[in-house]
Amino acid sequence: MFATVLFWVVLWWLLALGALAIFNLILFRFVEALIPPAGRFMDVGGLRLHLVDTGQKPGHAEPPIVFIHGLLGQLNHFTYALASRFPERRVVLIDRPGSGYSQAAHSQSIKDQADMIARAIEQLGLKKPLVVGHSFGGTIALALALDHPDKVGGLALIAPLTQLMDTPPKPFEALYGRGSFSLWLGAWTLGPLVTLMRSKVTRDVVFAPDPMPPGYWTKAGGLLGARPPALVHAAGDIVAQPRELPDMAKRYGALDLPIGVLFGAGDGVLDPKVQGADFCLMACGAILTRNDGGHMPPMARPEETEAFIRKTLDRVAPQSAAGGLR
Repeated sequence: MFATVLFWVVLWWLLALGALAIFNLILFRFVEALIPPAGRFMDVGGLRLHLVDTGQKPGHAEPPIVFIHGLLGQLNHFTYALASRFPERRVVLIDRPGSGYSQAAHSQSIKDQADMIARAIEQLGLKKPLVVGHSFGGTIALALALDHPDKVGGLALIAPLTQLMDTPPKPFEALYGRGSFSLWLGAWTLGPLVTLMRSKVTRDVVFAPDPMPPGYWTKAGGLLGARPPALVHAAGDIVAQPRELPDMAKRYGALDLPIGVLFGAGDGVLDPKVQGADFCLMACGAILTRNDGGHMPPMARPEETEAFIRKTLDRVAPQSAAGGLR
């Protein structure tokens, strides 16, 4: 009797998992049809990178700007309201490896992602761009500046992750401390549904105290972060942090380029003091700009974010004109 009951329980469990996997595959295709790639694809080190590049045009000011998005994000976070505010410059927006429509790096480490973006900068012929990194994109931008200083003219870090966190931010708790198989299984079964059902957390924690802008899930590409591969690769980003961030932090004092940091006092994801103010004490020349906003100023406060980026550009441009000297 027990064996029969166990058989039916296991069978129904497998059928439920299969149904969820099929639903997620359909959702996957629907989301990609709703939000198709915004740019073009480029082969970088044998991997496919998705990017938007406005191209070099006569009269463009230097330096160009490269945008790197955060965890579970993609380049639409910048096309939503920010990137078009710099028509006088060449602007490149990159889907980080494993995010948006870019292939994952081999180990999904911070270093691997920074190396891949460094190769992209070289292939695109960008000379000492200002690199704008948001949240975990700020981490990648810092690794880029540490390991490839010749590729970066300056950093504009928006709510960046700069120090290892003792406890995970609430929106990403489910991605912490789980094995690779468990994460893969969760991503292809309940993960997308849970992500969509927790949209209130996105509004009340990730964006607050700022309102979530209209069209976040579609125009800003938010739904792309609910796809199973995006969830799996975001977990890989999280796993990389304890392995690499402490060693990166020991090297911040060696950074020798203009750095601007923007943090909102109401940030519910990252601690403005630990991740912002304390970092600026460690990195030579880092200047902190504060406002009363939350974690998503590229979409929620584009005017203030533009002003912050331009303030950092003012520090980078003379360096570029002087051949890289301060």
